[in-house]
Amino acid sequence: MTSKNYLTIYAKSFNWSGFFLPKKIYFKCSVLYDFCRTIDNIADQNADLEIKKKELKEFQIKFEKNNKEDIVIKNMQNLMNETNISKKIVDDLFDGVNSDLKKEVRIKTEKELLVYSYRVAGTVGLMMAKIFGIKKRETLQRAIDLGIAMQLTNIARDVVEDEKKNRIYLIKNSKDIFEDIKNTISKADSFYDSSFEGIKDIPISCRFSIIVARRVYRQIGRQILKKKNIVSYREAGKIYVSNFGKIIQTIFSLFDLVVLFFIEPKKHKKENEYNLINEDISLNERI
Repeated sequence: MTSKNYLTIYAKSFNWSGFFLPKKIYFKCSVLYDFCRTIDNIADQNADLEIKKKELKEFQIKFEKNNKEDIVIKNMQNLMNETNISKKIVDDLFDGVNSDLKKEVRIKTEKELLVYSYRVAGTVGLMMAKIFGIKKRETLQRAIDLGIAMQLTNIARDVVEDEKKNRIYLIKNSKDIFEDIKNTISKADSFYDSSFEGIKDIPISCRFSIIVARRVYRQIGRQILKKKNIVSYREAGKIYVSNFGKIIQTIFSLFDLVVLFFIEPKKHKKENEYNLINEDISLNERI
């Protein structure tokens, strides 16, 4: 079985942390990323909206019919069978990407933000946990938390880029856009915090990789906060973590690994947020 390995091309942060995964698990993650990236590439291509909708629908139909001539679909279907990934999770991902295919996207409420973030990224966190063989309910919830945290980070980072596409994901609670960005990062941090304990249930061979991914991606938000105001933020362009910064975060991840051994189990504290998501999506049927 071959893979397009989009992971090495597009996902610099995830590919960095993927270095610490066992080869077999890395390949499975790469299969998942190829599938997600293919969907994103259709939605993000420089084409008319109707063409994007048509191509995404065609790809979804091929997926539902299990078209084995498409290597991305074939690999994904095999992965789902091997790891017990529910089709409902993948359907949620398609729904999330489809929601972006409008002339104008405006997220106005916390519920809309959480549902969207679950669909486009919480689903990926959940599927990753399935790849790791996780079955414990609370750990699967915390995997969703990490996906949501990373999507909120993306939203905070990509405001300028999204504006050009007529997409606004920030909930506007202030006249100062940078305050809204800071609020989004704060919300992301609460999900990063909630996700941490779940890493303890990941197989030891995979644990460090997820700790690194979590730290590196969270650092994006911290670098955004250093911009202080919307002018500096806009002038900075798209914010990444440098290779040196990734090395530093990888070193700090060693301390997280030690902390994880001593952490006491606590109840998952995102009940209010999950209740909002459950108004539209039955997470119990996915977990």
